[in-house]
Formats: sequence, structure tokens, C-alpha cells
Amino acid sequence: MDYKEIQSLIKLISNSNLSEFKMEDGDFKLTVRTKEYHKFVNAPVQQQAPVVVSSHIPAHTGAVDNTAQDQQQQPVEQKQNASENVQTETKQNLLEIKSPIVGTFYRSPGPDKEPYVKIGDRVEKDTVVCIVEAMKLFNEIESEVSGKIVDVLVEDGTPVEYDQVLFLVDPKG
Repeated sequence: MDYKEIQSLIKLISNSNLSEFKMEDGDFKLTVRTKEYHKFVNAPVQQQAPVVVSSHIPAHTGAVDNTAQDQQQQPVEQKQNASENVQTETKQNLLEIKSPIVGTFYRSPGPDKEPYVKIGDRVEKDTVVCIVEAMKLFNEIESEVSGKIVDVLVEDGTPVEYDQVLFLVDPKG
């Protein structure tokens, strides 16, 4: 490859949307990287900070007689414990659809398209439930269980980790 061919190749690459171009021809090797390449390579990876939610009710530390107040709080605490037990029992009966890869979660095949599944929809084994984009490849995620979708645990367009629960499915639904 001569100098003029290399120049025309560089012009062609700079007018395209490519961020990197590599070419090998025998012993000849050429690598061209544009400004866009460095934006992708040096871009910081954003991670969501974990959110800690506490349902602990702080105890009153004053020297006032709290007998009446304690009696009023007791039914509230019992109701909270009862509802937590019901939620735990309910979640134990649900099946999970997990992400098999790390990537970005999308509920629909395109921005203007309907989601693959919504809460209340019935899914069978091998039903496509979402897409996870990894390294510019869009991977259709199929359900491995049958039942009714009762919860979508991930927001559209957010990053997901390997084995992260995406959907909860009621097998009896």
C-alpha cells in the first residue's frame, strides 16, 4: 500500500462513523483511531450505589412515661411483621427470570414498540421477555418458566448484572 492509498483511506475513515479501523495485509499493519474511540475507551463506568432502606422505628429515649405510647405502637409493629411475613411467603412461591449476561436491560424491541411482556401477561417456556444489550449485541432473553408476570424488577434502559432477577413469575397464574 502506498502513501496516496493510505491518505485516501484515512480521509474515508474520518468521514465515516467508525471509531477504530484495523487492517493487516501480510507484514503491513495499519490501525487508525478517531477522537470517538477515546470517548468510548476512557468513558467512566457508571454504577448505581446500593440503596439501604430501614424500617426500624427508633425507640424514645426520654424520661417520660411511655406506657400508653408503647401500647399504641405494638399493634402497628405487629401489622408490619404480619405484612412482611405475607410478602415473604408470597415471594417464596414466585419463580424468577434472571439475566444470563451483564448488559443493558430493554423491555421492548425498540423505543416506539410495545414491551415484550407486561405485568399480568402469561408467559410460557421460551417466550421472549426482554432484550439485554451487551457489547452492541442485542440478546433476546427467553423465559425458562411458565406462569404469569407479577413484577418487573428492572427499569427500562438500566444496567443489569449476571444472574440479576429481572421478573417475578407466579407459576399458578
